[in-house]
Amino acid sequence: MGFKIIEDRPTPPAVYNWRVYLMGCCIACGALTFGYDAAFIGTTITRPGFTAAFGIDNMTASQKTSNSANLTSSFTAACFFGAVFAWPMMEVWGRRPALQVSAAIFNIGAVVMTAASHQLSMIYAGRVLTGLGVGIITAVVPSFLAELSPPPVRGVMTGLFEIAYQIGNLVGFWINYGVTHTIDLHSSKSYRIPIAVQLIPGGMFAIGCLFFKESPMLLIKRGKEAEAIRNLEWLRMLPADHQYIQEELGMIYTRIEEENKVAGGEGKGVKGYFIGCLREMKISSIRHRFILVWGMMFLQNFSGAITINYYSPAIFKAIGLTDVTLWTGIYGVFKATGSIAFYIYGIDRFGRRRPWMLSAASCGLCLIYLGSYIKVGHPGTAKVLSESTKKGGNAATAIIMLYALFWSFGGNGLPWIVSAEIFPVKLRSIAGAWAGCGQWFASFAATQAFPKMLLKMDWGVFIFFAGVCAATVLFTFIWIPETKGIPIESMDILFGGSTRHAQWRQKSVYPPDGVPPLEYSLPHQAETPYGGKKEGDDYLEHSSV
Repeated sequence: MGFKIIEDRPTPPAVYNWRVYLMGCCIACGALTFGYDAAFIGTTITRPGFTAAFGIDNMTASQKTSNSANLTSSFTAACFFGAVFAWPMMEVWGRRPALQVSAAIFNIGAVVMTAASHQLSMIYAGRVLTGLGVGIITAVVPSFLAELSPPPVRGVMTGLFEIAYQIGNLVGFWINYGVTHTIDLHSSKSYRIPIAVQLIPGGMFAIGCLFFKESPMLLIKRGKEAEAIRNLEWLRMLPADHQYIQEELGMIYTRIEEENKVAGGEGKGVKGYFIGCLREMKISSIRHRFILVWGMMFLQNFSGAITINYYSPAIFKAIGLTDVTLWTGIYGVFKATGSIAFYIYGIDRFGRRRPWMLSAASCGLCLIYLGSYIKVGHPGTAKVLSESTKKGGNAATAIIMLYALFWSFGGNGLPWIVSAEIFPVKLRSIAGAWAGCGQWFASFAATQAFPKMLLKMDWGVFIFFAGVCAATVLFTFIWIPETKGIPIESMDILFGGSTRHAQWRQKSVYPPDGVPPLEYSLPHQAETPYGGKKEGDDYLEHSSV
């Protein structure tokens, strides 16, 4: 596919401007919230100050295990339902209001958790509320970013979501490090400070939500054409009569005309649209994409990262690294650095397909080494390590850091980007919710299955996840096309054409860059979907059940 930015059509330099990137950064800030959560919560709820304050010390061993699992799963389950609720919110209110609601829910949950002193029920309530907010964010943000992006830099724009997640994750690692080394772990500050820090990314996101520009695509769907054109002019820094703007409007009109047909004959409002979407699932290329999204999310969650997170402290401790929190933080630095570098400089040069296959294969090899080392050296249980086992442990530490780098440009973020790119506008909101549900369902399954797998398989868990990485390479080779630079309007051809089950043939079928032909009509050639109604009339009629 080549290692360069591919343009779908002649693109004026003004299109790649500071405004579109600033908007992308503000929207992507939503990922800071759950990036931070993933890093801080596991350590925080096991600190002596937390367990004493909330009565966990008085629980039996099985109750403690159940409580820890429930604190994690309540958040994940709430994320799933937040993603479900995101779809009607996007349809009825729009992308911007949906994110404003998510920011409010998340911050209320963070305040409830921070205010709790001895009531474990308040911690659970806060976890559920923050989970609902995060679920909405994960369903809305990737699709919103893809809608606002010029196709040649859509990977960078959508990748800002993953970059923000990694930054939040990194901050969480080092907040834990700072608390461990500077605060009495038996005091309330040891858990209240990291919980309260959630309000910083939550507050930043809430403030940013006040200044978002609504998606031009959604505004045209609502009949607010003048506002849509103003937003498009602002984002592209081009006048409305410029050919590039006219072509983009033509593509939007063409797709929205198709979307208006989705609910045709099924009644009005969200119910009619939902039934129409189910009817669209009868189209094989659409159904194929929905299946692929859940496949990507399951492969992402079963590719070994959960095992590395669990075992790395034991490996660090076993080889004589006394400051485990420091090395865990360094692991976070490797992962975040790799992600930021790739999603800024590499995603629209190297693409999605090849990096994901390289990443999965490399991660699989790392997991095989780690599994073999744990099988032979028993670093977690041996009282005295031989010299060779210590050297193997040093190599294992290096392998863990390499895994972080390889993982950073593969399954860590690419499923979000690909899933945000491959659906037509008419299914964009429900597809975003579907991807969010897939992520959180797969995450719930992985977190629930892992302890049982570890108990039964021990070191074999690494080999199992290495096998999943091998399956990821095969899955990507056969079914995931290269989507860099391909307009969303051309995805139907890509997923419904002759390469659908043979995506390695993409370039030979669509030479020279593997980009399917783009079909669109200029606005003056397109029939307006509003039939002369005033702005907003059609949308209000469509939204009323």
